[in-house]
Amino acid sequence: IYFRKYMGGWNIIADTLLREVPPDADPLGPENKLIFAPGVLCGLPIMGASRNAVGAKSPTTGGFGAAEVGGDFGAQFKRAGYDALIVEGSSEKPVYLWIKDGEVEIRDATHLWGKTAKDTQESVREELGEKRAEVSMIGPGGENLVRFACVMNGLKDAAGRTGLGAVMGSKKLKAVVARGTQNLQAADPDTIQALARRSAQEVRDGERAAWLHEAGTGGKALEDGIISGNMPVRNFRDGVFPEIEGLEYTMDKIGVGMEGCWACAVRCKKVVQAQEPYAVDPDYGGPEYETIGSLGSTCGVSDIVAVSMANELCNAHSLDTIGAGVTIAFAMECYEEGLLTLEDTGGIDLQFGNGQAMVQMVEKIARREGLGEILAEGLLPAAEKIGGGAERFAVHAKGQPQPMHEPRLKRGLAIGYAVSPTGADHCHALHDTGLAAADDDGFLFNGGLRALGAVEPVELESLGPEKVRATIYSTMTSVMDNCLTMCIFPGWSLVDLTDMVRAATGWDVSDHELVKVGERAMTLARAFNMRAGLTAEDDGLCERSYSPTRDGFLADGGIDEEELQQAMRTYYVMMGWDRETGIPHPETLHELGVGWAAEYLPGGGA
Repeated sequence: IYFRKYMGGWNIIADTLLREVPPDADPLGPENKLIFAPGVLCGLPIMGASRNAVGAKSPTTGGFGAAEVGGDFGAQFKRAGYDALIVEGSSEKPVYLWIKDGEVEIRDATHLWGKTAKDTQESVREELGEKRAEVSMIGPGGENLVRFACVMNGLKDAAGRTGLGAVMGSKKLKAVVARGTQNLQAADPDTIQALARRSAQEVRDGERAAWLHEAGTGGKALEDGIISGNMPVRNFRDGVFPEIEGLEYTMDKIGVGMEGCWACAVRCKKVVQAQEPYAVDPDYGGPEYETIGSLGSTCGVSDIVAVSMANELCNAHSLDTIGAGVTIAFAMECYEEGLLTLEDTGGIDLQFGNGQAMVQMVEKIARREGLGEILAEGLLPAAEKIGGGAERFAVHAKGQPQPMHEPRLKRGLAIGYAVSPTGADHCHALHDTGLAAADDDGFLFNGGLRALGAVEPVELESLGPEKVRATIYSTMTSVMDNCLTMCIFPGWSLVDLTDMVRAATGWDVSDHELVKVGERAMTLARAFNMRAGLTAEDDGLCERSYSPTRDGFLADGGIDEEELQQAMRTYYVMMGWDRETGIPHPETLHELGVGWAAEYLPGGGA
């Protein structure tokens, strides 16, 4: 019953945090809990079923923290015999967990502390005599409690957002190592095999995920993102960046191959290599769109080798590339405005466009050296420390650095960033440019919204009820994926996912039931935030999002703050939350089958 209701991922995280973590718990203290939670589809031999979720109370936002990550670790963890891992308390000395086929051992990791991801993985595999063991770990960034540190599955895949690597570091947990040799038994293996064969053939025929198969995200046509206003330039301040040519067509310039996650034919992951001006290690993969945007155009940097080097350093030190890039861009604007000096930066000329300075700052942050000590605390604490009104240059929602998709263009993102329990996050917010088109293609990237009844086009700049409705439908299906822990890139329809869950579990689930799984997770995450002290006042955007860019497509842009707040109130009502406070009603919790959560809400949810 538990897994049919929750499915895994976000729901297990939210359930655990709400029941077991005190509302005033320090995110970096022993009372916080770190949860590794695959979903019911993870580990099956089918495209996209490789992901696992990681969660905790976030040191970035102070609220619900969760991130999803691909690679091979989740599948190995499930094949080792486990559906979730909850890490409690903290160790006096560094340790790692060794999990193999139902056996768990806590091992000393003192000799691993301070090592980068690659050195850690190599050392652990050699020590265990297990070349195929998968390692979920932190590097020096997590050890040093950088508040946007991530958890790395291997060397290329990051549970990037909300600072979960810092939580792992606070517990002195260097790594979780998994090796599973047990085959997962689906209730209907024939259906699973048929879906897997069909999708793999469609990839080979170019009918499914072809653009990802060739070059991954950010592989080409970045200029279109600049022209449309979607891709940020110089800390989201500007809209013109002719230097984008330097970041285009990464695979043509330094690419050496494409790789993929467990049992996935899409193979969307770039592998790059370079010698000049930096020696870039292909073992760390290559930069995807978010990384190219955050460490590239957002910092005004147009050298793809510098961006790839910074990506390698982020992976090696376990730093979220979005958090690192947006924080460095913030510091660059502070430097340009005279709020930071050469003395503050330790002699680093922190101008927009200085790729060498950007690369240097990544490692400074990971090691908490010089200015990196301040920036490692996150955007808002750093702005307060720097002073002089630096807060106006911090681009975030709930303290979470904003991703590389512009809410001043995509108003569905404005709603999604503002209300998200994890802060600004593009993965479960609505990319609504396609909703303006009346044809079927306009709806394909929006979670199959027509299947849920969103059949009419919606104006791009709308923040009205019709946009709120579409946003909710899109978010619920995206969060559902975060519970099943299914990747969106294979492009599975809701019907396909329903068939998969039925075949995997033997349960007679419906598509309605699966959408409710996402709604349940979103509402429990909201309940955790309300209990942790966040309020409706935290549902908003930063100062920059309410004003236009200096030039480019959004020079006449900017979101009307009052209009967005009205959209928030509409969102609350549609979700069954209080119109003014955003607190879920007890009746809503009961309708979702989690009435127990009402006791954890302010005022009992009344």
